[in-house]
Amino acid sequence: MADAAEIKAAAGADEATARRNLRRAVVASTVGTTIEWYDFFLYGFASATVIGPLYFPSSHPLTSTLVAFATYFGGFAARPIGAVIFGHYGDRVGRKASLIATLLTMGLATVLVGVVPTASSIGIWGGIVLTVLRVIQGIGVGGEWGGSVLMSIEWGHRGRRGFIASWPQWGVPSGLALSIGALAAMRAIAGAQGFMAWGWRVPFLISIVLVGVGLWVRLGILETPVFAHLKEQRQVVRAPVLEVLRLQWREVVLTALIRTGQQAPFYIFTTFVLTYGTGVLKFSDQTMFNYVLIASVVSMVTIPLWGYVSDVVGRKRLYLVGAALMVIFSFVYFFLLDSQVPGLVLLAIVLSLAIHDMQYGPLGAITAEAFTGRLRYSGASLGYQLASITAGGPAPLIATALLARFGGSLPIAVYMAACAVISVIAVALLANRERQDMSVEYADVGAKPAV
Repeated sequence: MADAAEIKAAAGADEATARRNLRRAVVASTVGTTIEWYDFFLYGFASATVIGPLYFPSSHPLTSTLVAFATYFGGFAARPIGAVIFGHYGDRVGRKASLIATLLTMGLATVLVGVVPTASSIGIWGGIVLTVLRVIQGIGVGGEWGGSVLMSIEWGHRGRRGFIASWPQWGVPSGLALSIGALAAMRAIAGAQGFMAWGWRVPFLISIVLVGVGLWVRLGILETPVFAHLKEQRQVVRAPVLEVLRLQWREVVLTALIRTGQQAPFYIFTTFVLTYGTGVLKFSDQTMFNYVLIASVVSMVTIPLWGYVSDVVGRKRLYLVGAALMVIFSFVYFFLLDSQVPGLVLLAIVLSLAIHDMQYGPLGAITAEAFTGRLRYSGASLGYQLASITAGGPAPLIATALLARFGGSLPIAVYMAACAVISVIAVALLANRERQDMSVEYADVGAKPAV
């Protein structure tokens, strides 16, 4: 029989191994999401600056932008499809395999965007091909988020889930910074004419290098202990998407709705603001790129900060405060922008992401905790990505249409505030499961199935 010292040493070794695997999982998830969001944001920023005139030319610049944002929305509409496809395999085959597939899907589509001929070369076919590639991008990112969060959170400790799950979220501002930094750098290198002619393509093409790095990192991680336990206990579900819609449809709906006041403002803060800043405020596009880049760097700090705070004060409480604050800030934001004072415009853009992150930092943990283990990839992915259709995707399009219709920012601020009110209501209705053990099937979610 082992003595007390041997037992203690074995426990310490197991704990050290678990910590090492957690670090690997967090790094792999964060690197992967950074690359995927770099790919996804590139198209968004290009939509606001070059895709409209190059692929959807019109005599009216705002019309070109509206059409470009409409194709941009196509990527969001496809994200729930990706959630269904990769959620199924993530709950059937494993988190790791699904994450590798999403990275390849997203990366290859992004590289191909960089070689599509413009309307001046092949007419309408350029826009059609671009739209198809955007949809493929959306399918890839639709499966990415759920797997990345689960790969981290299912290795983590119950008392630190908010902080741990915030690191895949960190991939958003880092991908944002990389994409806008790459476009800004090429703008400076190629000049205005060169950027429109060829420079904007380079950031898309170099995505192939980033995908190679991401694959190397992800191939080295282990499957999560939660999923390994599910397979061992023969609790894997045959049709997890159908099962989660049958047993946890309420959680799917609420985790989608809590994102309304987070995601709709985010794409106004990061994408529409480029159009608004150059077209209405008359700032240069380089200046607007720089301002959003600064805000994304600040967000790299505030996302893990709010994730940590959510472990201390409670995720639902922090999320409610962030959503309520967004109602007020929607009006403050445009007040600062419309001053046209450079310092105040920069302040508005930086504050926008810092306040947004009060919701986004704890969002990964809140969403993952809502679903039982055997349905978690499908449920979390569906809840998260359905908001892409109702909130994130249409937001730049709605904001641009409101600007064209009313010629001012007040209707846009009202729209953002209304979205935030929806989040306040939804998070108040969502069950609080932050204290539950995620490795144990939730007792209130039906009978445990056989394989």
